[in-house]
Amino acid sequence: MDRIVLHSDMNSFYASVEQAERPELHGKPVVVAGKEELRHGIVLTKSVEAKRFGIKTGEALWQAREKCPDLIVLPPRYRLYRRYSELARSIYYQYTDLVEPFGLDECWLDITGSVGLAGGDALVVAREISERIKAELGCTVSVGVSWNKIFAKFGSDYRKPDAITAITRDNYRDVVWPAPVRDLLYVGPATERKLHEYGIDTIGGLAHASDAYLTRRLGKMGLVLRTFARGEDATTVKPYDPATRTVDRVIKSYGNGLTAPHDLTCPADAKALIWLLSESVAQRMREDRVRARTIAIGVRNGTDLCGYGRQTHLARPTAATRTVAHAAWDLLTSNEPLDAEHPIRALHVRASDLVWPGPYEQTSLFDLVEPDYEGLDRAIDDLRRRFGNTCVVRGAELVDDRLAGVDIKADNTVHPVSYFHR
Repeated sequence: MDRIVLHSDMNSFYASVEQAERPELHGKPVVVAGKEELRHGIVLTKSVEAKRFGIKTGEALWQAREKCPDLIVLPPRYRLYRRYSELARSIYYQYTDLVEPFGLDECWLDITGSVGLAGGDALVVAREISERIKAELGCTVSVGVSWNKIFAKFGSDYRKPDAITAITRDNYRDVVWPAPVRDLLYVGPATERKLHEYGIDTIGGLAHASDAYLTRRLGKMGLVLRTFARGEDATTVKPYDPATRTVDRVIKSYGNGLTAPHDLTCPADAKALIWLLSESVAQRMREDRVRARTIAIGVRNGTDLCGYGRQTHLARPTAATRTVAHAAWDLLTSNEPLDAEHPIRALHVRASDLVWPGPYEQTSLFDLVEPDYEGLDRAIDDLRRRFGNTCVVRGAELVDDRLAGVDIKADNTVHPVSYFHR
């Protein structure tokens, strides 16, 4: 017996939530975009009405305004979007406990064991979920129905907005295979170009590609993509964990990055951003009670927007902001002159090689014992939980006026977890 997998995708999610919260915005072209004064002025999501003007996700706001002079631009409110995401999931959980989020606005649902409650008709379940999301949240979803996760996602993308598409063993050759190969999950522009060079432009063409070509051009990933194209993906939908209100994830690293409001051309401004990013990374590690042994930075220059990464290993795992920031700062100063001739546009700080400490930790008799910076940080964390993340700010972060008051942890964007996280 085939599985029955749904993929529910909330249409124009951020913009739809804003319209649900503010009924006066219904029927108007709306985009949610980053702050222009911080050089984040790109379209994060657009409403259905804005899409009709040709506005695209990722384009600059000035381009969007040229297409639609009456465009309504709103700042993102991530806490609100997370709340709507949880409300949608609470509806999904009433149909199955096998719910796997893919970002805030998308989820897979395996209803194989519960579809009998709806008379055995998966489309009835899909329509009921769609109607409940619309009635209870004021948003719409597109739902794909299939026997595997990949084709279910293809179905939710096939028709938008507010549509239900079934990809079955009887119709997938007629619906999926003629579609452009870029419509398959994890076929990006680079992979599309490589496939095009071999004359493969459709998903059906990929399904019939040879082992030799795929492994030569794409490695093992080529064979994985062909498996996707053939509908042979047997990956399970991860079960819902009631204790955490999400699915179990193996976290391998914590990171945060930011495009600076202006090119960084002096040590003081660069240090302010390094500390701001390190604070966010370390605070999230402390919340999850983990420590990291490796600290890495990513640097994108302001001349040609090229970037690179560097990393260092610590003598002892840490979740202290001071240690993370010092390690990141040492990496940056070892690789950048920090002057006007070498401007930096964006920085990223990442902590990896994680350690989950036990109840006791054996320390060396011969190592120099540092002060308990983590204990101090936890006291600060407690204040921030009560009074907000900006109630205590480090002096290094106040050097740049345009970064002062930025709550980088609260504004951290939640990206989809990789399909290959296992």
